[in-house]
Amino acid sequence: MISAIVLAAGKSVRMGEPKMVLPWKNTTVIGRVVDSLVQAGISDIVVVTGAAREAVEGALCNAPVRLIHNPDYAHGEMLSSFQTGLRAIGENVEAALVVLGDQPQIEPWVVKSVIQAYQDRHSILVVPSYQMRRGHPWLISRSLWTEALALKYPETLRDFLSALSDHIEYISLATKTVLEDVDTPEDYQRIKVENDVN
Repeated sequence: MISAIVLAAGKSVRMGEPKMVLPWKNTTVIGRVVDSLVQAGISDIVVVTGAAREAVEGALCNAPVRLIHNPDYAHGEMLSSFQTGLRAIGENVEAALVVLGDQPQIEPWVVKSVIQAYQDRHSILVVPSYQMRRGHPWLISRSLWTEALALKYPETLRDFLSALSDHIEYISLATKTVLEDVDTPEDYQRIKVENDVN
């Protein structure tokens, strides 16, 4: 079984308002991410909240997810939210997808491609790339969870991946959506246009 950890705890400083609950098609930014994971066949989805907790929980009140709050979201950066999600996953799970809550343009086929690469070759880390640049969502095997949980701030997930670069299986995908996230109002408008979102 593969679970998904959706990182949705950020403070949205550059956006100026809670970006996870901005409109996206017939739902919200975070709602669209969850929809794509469901369409890709993920049945265990853990959404880690932090800032704007009530708004994110409200947006997902009818979604098939488990909502976990990271009380350290303001100090531990993305690492602490990832670790919070990892601790919430059951013992029957063999790998976890690390998903950004502000990538509403991610499509189910991208998620499936990452999972398929893991299932075919049982790599301990699978990372999608576009034009030689690392993206999301990426997958981490349970064999690395103890090491990941031992990381301490100011270490980051980027540091973690860099230290294990020899163990990463990269899958090259012909879509830049794996690189982009919605950080600013300009990002939001541009990505909506590129993905034909009204």
